[in-house]
Amino acid sequence: PTNSADALAQYRAAAQQAEQLNEDKLKAQDDYNAKQADLAKANGDIVAASQKVQAAQAEKQRFQGAVDQFTDASFVSGAQMNRMSALLTGTSAQDFLDRSSALAVLAEDKNRALQSYTDAVNSAAAAAQQATDARNRAQAASDQAQQLLNDLNARSAALQAQLDQLKQLGTRLSAADRAAQRDTGGAAPNLPAPSSAAQQAVNVALSKLGSNYVWGATGPSTFDCSGLTLFSYGKAGISLPRTAASQQGVGMAVSRSQLQPGDLVFFGSPAHHVGIYLGDGKMVHAPDTGDVVKISPLQNDYSGARRVAY
Repeated sequence: PTNSADALAQYRAAAQQAEQLNEDKLKAQDDYNAKQADLAKANGDIVAASQKVQAAQAEKQRFQGAVDQFTDASFVSGAQMNRMSALLTGTSAQDFLDRSSALAVLAEDKNRALQSYTDAVNSAAAAAQQATDARNRAQAASDQAQQLLNDLNARSAALQAQLDQLKQLGTRLSAADRAAQRDTGGAAPNLPAPSSAAQQAVNVALSKLGSNYVWGATGPSTFDCSGLTLFSYGKAGISLPRTAASQQGVGMAVSRSQLQPGDLVFFGSPAHHVGIYLGDGKMVHAPDTGDVVKISPLQNDYSGARRVAY
C-alpha cells in the first residue's frame, strides 16, 4: 500500500472509533438527563408529601379536642348510664326514651370523632412514609446522577483525545482524499418513498448535502450521523431518539431485501452509524469528521434497518 492509502486507512479507522465514542458520549448524556429528571420528580414528590403531612396533622389536631373530651374522666363517669339505669331513675317511659336517645347521640358523636381522628392519624403516617420514600429516591437519584456525570465527563475526554488524534491524521491525507471528503456523492436515485413523512425526511436530508459533519450536532447547518436522521424526521413530524443505537430500537424492522426510501439503515452492532436509505443500495448520511453530508453506497458493516414512517 502507498503512504496515501495507509494514511486514509488509519484516518477511517480513527474516525470510526471517534464516531463510536461520540455515540457513547451522547448515550451518557441521555442517561444523565434522564436521571436529572428522576431527581426533579423525587424533589417534587417530597414537597407534595410534606404538604400532605401538614394537612393530615392539621386534620388530626382538629379532632384531638373532641377525642380528649370524650375520654375525659369526668365526662365518662357522668355518661356511664345504660338504658336500665335511665329507666330506674326516670319518672316516666317518655323520660326513659329521652335519656336513651341522648345517650345514643353521644355515643354516635364519640364514634364519629374517634373514627375521624384515627383516619387523620393514619393519613399523617402514610404521608410521612411517602415523604421518607421520596427523600430516599431523591438521594439515590442524586448519587446516580453524579456517577453518570463522572462517566459523561470521562467519555467526553476520551472523545476529545480521539478527535485530536484524528486531526493529526487528517494532515496526512492526500489532496485527492481531502477532495473526496467534500464530494456530495452525485445524484440521488429517483425513487419515491412509500409515505409522505418518509419522503419529506428524505427531501430534508438531501437538502443538507454538503453540510459539514460536526460531532454532537443536530442541525440546522451541521450534523453528526444520528443528528441528521433526527433532524430530517423531526421536520416530517416524527421524533427519534438521539443516538444511532437508540434509533435502532424504534419503528419496524425491515430486511435488506425489503428496503425502501426513507428507511433508517444502521452500521455496526450496537449501531455506531445511521443513514437514510434512498434506493439502489445508496443512502444519505453524515459520515465523519472532515466530511460532509453526502450520498454513499451502504457500508460493509451494515447491521439492519428500521422503518419509522408507514
